[in-house]
Amino acid sequence: MSHDLDTRGLLCPLPVLKTRKRLKPLKSGEILSVLTDDPAAIVDFPHYCSESGNVLIDIKTLEDGSARFLVKKS
Repeated sequence: MSHDLDTRGLLCPLPVLKTRKRLKPLKSGEILSVLTDDPAAIVDFPHYCSESGNVLIDIKTLEDGSARFLVKKS
């Protein structure tokens, strides 16, 4: 099952904080798709996943300049 979180319009550290909160109730192996337009996210999400033990599966830059991060709960 896939889950979505739209954090566009929010700046660091809010996208990562909202991601952490949204991941909490998910089961191990479930995937959260996070949309963000925060320029710091390209650094913040890999760092967060490394520290939290979750897996950053993919980063994709979208046509509107925002990015989609796929995070798998460990």
